[in-house]
Order: sequence, then structure tokens, then C-alpha cells
Amino acid sequence: MNLISGIDVTAGALNAQKTRLDIVAQNIANAQTTRTPDGGPYQRQVVSFETELVRQQGAGPALQTVKVASVTADPTPGQQVYNPQHPDAGPDGMVTMPNVNLSYEMVDLITASRAYEANLSVVKNARQMAEKALQIGK
Repeated sequence: MNLISGIDVTAGALNAQKTRLDIVAQNIANAQTTRTPDGGPYQRQVVSFETELVRQQGAGPALQTVKVASVTADPTPGQQVYNPQHPDAGPDGMVTMPNVNLSYEMVDLITASRAYEANLSVVKNARQMAEKALQIGK
């Protein structure tokens, strides 16, 4: 019997939330980037999760964890701003801004941060339970 299988499951969730935090930070950092190497404004990135079956050695119920399925660009168009002095302005003086909404990004940041903290609590509690089980076995 694996006493710390909860840590194995939670490790996937921690990795997924870390990726989500990295993508949110990237979105915030590029909120004003109007020209990327591909041309055009920065496109907000979105993380999609999926469940993954964790294979166990021996008998027992199958466990599921979460993993990153994909990181895709948000197809929502960016806001058009009139700024004829901007280097990326079109002939009509309009600049296409990135489709990053800082309010949404901050909500995603707080949500991902809290999920990460919750998963760390699970790891801490699983470790304490394993230590207690070892002390009982002495």
C-alpha cells in the first residue's frame, strides 16, 4: 500500500497550476505589446486542463489527477485605439491592442494561486499522515 499516493496525484495539479500561473504572468507582461515576432498584437494565452489516470502498482482504486491539455491563443479580437503617433498605427490612425483584460488576468492569478496553495496543503497533510503512520508502526 502506498501511503503517499495523494502526493503523486497532487503533484500533477501543482504542475498544472504552475503552468497556469506562468501563462497569466506572460499575459500580464504582454498586455501592451502591439507587435510580436509573428506580426500583429499579442494574443492572450489560455490554459486548458484535462484529467489523467494515474497508474498504480498493485491493487486499489484508480486515481485521477489533472494535467495541462493545451495552451491556446484566445481568438477574441483586441480593442481598436485611435493613436496616429503610434508606430503600429494603420493609415486610419487606429492601433489594434492585445486582447488582454487585466481584470480577468488578476482573477485568474488569484484563482490559480489559491488552487496552488490548496494543493500544497494536501501535500503537507499527506506527509504528516505518512509520518504518523510510521510512528505508529514503531
